[in-house]
Amino acid sequence: MSSMSVSSLLIPSPVTSIERPRVWVSRPNGSRVTLSADPVRSFPIFHLIKKGCLVSTRRAASREPPSSLPQIRSSYPEPPSSSPSLAIAIIGATGELARGKIFPALFALYYSGFLPENVSFFGYSRKNLTDDDLRSMIASTLTCRIDHQQNCGDKMDAFLSRTYYLNGGYDNKEGMSKLHTLMELVEGESEANRIFYLSVPQEALLDVATSLADNAQTKKGWNRIIIEKPFGFNPWSSHQLTQSLISKFREEQLYRYSDEYGIIGDIVQSHILQTIALLAMEPPVSLDGEDIRNEKAKVLRSIRRLEPSEVILGQYKGSSGDRVDTYSDSLTPTFFAAALFIDNARWDGVPFLVKVGMGLIKHRVEIRIQFHHVPGNLYRDRIGHNIDLATNELILCDVPDEAILVRVNNKIPGLSLQLDASELNLLYKDKYNAEVPDSYEHLILDVIDGDNHLFMRSDELGAAWNILSPVLQEMDKKNIAPELYQLGGRGPVGAFYLWAKHGVRLGR
Repeated sequence: MSSMSVSSLLIPSPVTSIERPRVWVSRPNGSRVTLSADPVRSFPIFHLIKKGCLVSTRRAASREPPSSLPQIRSSYPEPPSSSPSLAIAIIGATGELARGKIFPALFALYYSGFLPENVSFFGYSRKNLTDDDLRSMIASTLTCRIDHQQNCGDKMDAFLSRTYYLNGGYDNKEGMSKLHTLMELVEGESEANRIFYLSVPQEALLDVATSLADNAQTKKGWNRIIIEKPFGFNPWSSHQLTQSLISKFREEQLYRYSDEYGIIGDIVQSHILQTIALLAMEPPVSLDGEDIRNEKAKVLRSIRRLEPSEVILGQYKGSSGDRVDTYSDSLTPTFFAAALFIDNARWDGVPFLVKVGMGLIKHRVEIRIQFHHVPGNLYRDRIGHNIDLATNELILCDVPDEAILVRVNNKIPGLSLQLDASELNLLYKDKYNAEVPDSYEHLILDVIDGDNHLFMRSDELGAAWNILSPVLQEMDKKNIAPELYQLGGRGPVGAFYLWAKHGVRLGR
């Protein structure tokens, strides 16, 4: 499944209509998530969720240098002493994610001026490569945006010259000690900060993180760790992983975004529930990260545990001649639709309808807030089409066409009194002559700045898994089987019946 991509902060005005709305959120690969809400006096800030991660900050304990050193260059440029250096290590540097997303995002931040001049990049994996091998591998993935074409070639050469490689081997403790030594040689004697991006399989995560904590942290500045989602495979494994990491890092230093459960663990548990929490939370006392996360946690703890009757699972199939191909031979879902309820005073009784899937007809990411009809509408007979299709909407769109749209009913020009539905739009690509940064650029920049408000805390993570637990348990017992749907279609038929059950038309 393609990676999640995120736009900039969207801040609509507070909704003041007395009408109750419905809200839709769509996700990539043609998926659309539907939420239904009543935003009267609701918090006006909406921020889409970034690609998942966990970050940690901690000063390392003193340790002895490793007994053996990697084969490295004999000299490195000495960073300026006036400002701390920044070293960014990508663990799993030869993987597809690192080559296709992480290194391009780092380069975009570098040529845009968001990284310090004394920054350096380190690739770490088990392959027997040289610095030049890694540079050649990632060079083809680096591009300059339209609004940053000046001196692009020079910037690319400078970026690659600051990129180093280390073969860590199969002993992570020894490998991390060698990485620490290599970083120290590049950093020199000045104050130094480090970021470690762990793009590694879940089964290797704990050993890598533990070895890093004990052997690769700097004593001359802060250390932060990014862990690629999903964060665990289920509630139990997520809890175990959290406890193990807390034994090495303090909770306030951790930044999270969270597959045998397929799309549920990969997207619903992290992106979708975080989107709902940000949309439905009460105003925080400040914009401090912890204050925002406190409000998100309250929403997640208030969401009713999902009943299997309120969930539709699907798995796509594709045909090639007379042959039918399914996603896999397992029951791993590629589609998820559900009706969620938040049991608090503001949202009591209002369904949040969620739809997310792979291989659907459209690639769209959006939230739709649909308002109910005004009671006793005097213009019911004047609308030139079905009134059920002419409800007012506020639409917040992300990739691929970032926009803020308002769909309203208006009078058709002329002497007669006929109404029609029109769309007032703010299209980012038409309004602003700039490309929207990739979600990984946002993620890494937030980690550098220490901004944690979009990252999941332990209590948020636990609450999110608790919501999904009844469905996951039924899947483990094989009491729920995904409904097959056509690749490139609109998803399982069951989703349409679920929407109709809650009075929502699913057809857009």
